[in-house]
Amino acid sequence: MWNILNKKHDEAPASNYIDGSSAGSELTEINLTDSNINDVKSEKEKSDDQFNSSFCDTSVTLVQSEGTRRMLKPRHIDLISIGGSIGTGLFVTIGYGLLNGGCGNLLIAFFLQGIIIYVVTLTIGELICYLPVDSPFITHAGRFVDPAFEFCCGLNFYIMISLYIPFEITSVNSMIHFWRKDYNAAEAFVPQIVIYLVLNIFAVKWYGESEFFLSIGKLILAIGLLFFTFITMVGGNPQRWAFGFHNFKGVDNAFPQYLGTGASAFWAAYMKAVFTEVAPEYLGMVAGEAIDPRKTMPRAFKTIIYRLSFFYVLGALSVGILLRHDDPVLVKAVSEGAAGANVSPYVIAMRNMQITVLPDIVNVLCITASFSAGNSYIYCSSRSLYALSKRGFAPKFFSICLKNGVPIFCIAMAVGWSCLSLLQLGEAASVALDWMINLCTGGQILNYFFMMITYLCFYRACKAQNLDRFSMPLQAWTTKLQPYPAIFGLICTWLIVMFLGAQAFIPKFDINSFLYYYLMFFIACGSFVSYKIVFRTKFIKPEEADLFTGLNEIDEHERRLYLEQSDKVVDNSFKAKLLRTLWW
Repeated sequence: MWNILNKKHDEAPASNYIDGSSAGSELTEINLTDSNINDVKSEKEKSDDQFNSSFCDTSVTLVQSEGTRRMLKPRHIDLISIGGSIGTGLFVTIGYGLLNGGCGNLLIAFFLQGIIIYVVTLTIGELICYLPVDSPFITHAGRFVDPAFEFCCGLNFYIMISLYIPFEITSVNSMIHFWRKDYNAAEAFVPQIVIYLVLNIFAVKWYGESEFFLSIGKLILAIGLLFFTFITMVGGNPQRWAFGFHNFKGVDNAFPQYLGTGASAFWAAYMKAVFTEVAPEYLGMVAGEAIDPRKTMPRAFKTIIYRLSFFYVLGALSVGILLRHDDPVLVKAVSEGAAGANVSPYVIAMRNMQITVLPDIVNVLCITASFSAGNSYIYCSSRSLYALSKRGFAPKFFSICLKNGVPIFCIAMAVGWSCLSLLQLGEAASVALDWMINLCTGGQILNYFFMMITYLCFYRACKAQNLDRFSMPLQAWTTKLQPYPAIFGLICTWLIVMFLGAQAFIPKFDINSFLYYYLMFFIACGSFVSYKIVFRTKFIKPEEADLFTGLNEIDEHERRLYLEQSDKVVDNSFKAKLLRTLWW
């Protein structure tokens, strides 16, 4: 363990706002008057050159004293919040959920999981928008619960998010197999890894730009597939058959049995929903590098409901409309260990309708979607390791950043995880994918459980220190009802964790499946208990929790942003307004 015993929080002064108000009593908007603007401008002029050079520099000078930079624009955050984590699960591997669970179970599973994710997102979003620091839900765990709990949360998230990297790389390779198989897998792996490295080694704004355009591609694909479903179901197909909701007719069609029981079928569909529907962790990871986070982050968290309802729930409905759970092509593809677009319900449905060209277009867009998801995981993996290093849980050199604010050694480590994608060279690609999916699913639901524990401790600390939560940046319907939404999320996620590996016991106990599902749970418990024993940490009392460290940095950032905008001459011509609207 590294420099744990000497860890200290930064000192937080009593006044955290430039107007002199106390951060401990009420959050207020920055209100710069004419009298203090001149004082601030003089300070700004002294440091503008240094600030601007560090903001835009993409050189590779190592400077340990510098941290990450706030360079992600509102449009980056908006697109990342909508499409950042949409990847293979929604377009391809959802076919496994349809096969095992049926269209009815799949739709209900995505709807129920969407409710849980929505509550969890708005709950933890309240805390993240108040303290938008690097890797917030990891850092917050140590400030409001226990340093041992922070280590447990950070390790769980880091392993989980890092395993997603080879999963998406393997998925891209599997999708290329849609066209041909007579090539070396390294021919697909190496270029993808190099591109990931290039996109993440420069300033974070370039990561934001890449995700901005890649997310647009994913949105086009998702919306296009929804339109394809509607058009074909009303008769717009080569057969001129308006099949409508034909696949939902009959209990056996909508709710089949799996492993001998209907409950197993529902749980198989639900596990696919758990793996596919994600939200708060990826959006929260960019909070520490977002420009004007008190405005952009609340808006991004509130738009999660559109992604959950429009893309995930309607996506599950579309899959059930297009394809039966026992479709011979789907059954054969899964039984033969096929992967990529060959098991995509959309592609199979297009082939069944004898539609040409379109499956190839969908496969291309699926490759870009999977590539984009992998790019997001590289970013999240590097930033979580950076946070662990800053807090003393990982070697100190991982906290070293380039002059442009990029944690270079963390990026290198994240890229190193991609080597696990070579596992598929020794066995079927589907086996490697299943192995990664099960581990990631376990770590993901544990992460939500940890978030709810952290929020409840934050809620207690706010009450103990008389901090007004109703003046915080994110105000949602859950804010007035707390702590009950957080308790609801806590109970639901814990139940999912407990029954995560239920299929490992049906029809008989399978040790491999059991380990795949519960390994992350054992790692989390082991890391928490061992850290607790070795370092004898204590749970943080509500009245002693650190609610204010980091607020000064946000205030200073907003002050600079305000002054930069006040110095600009705004072009109010129609052309300029149109460009600002499109490019926000």
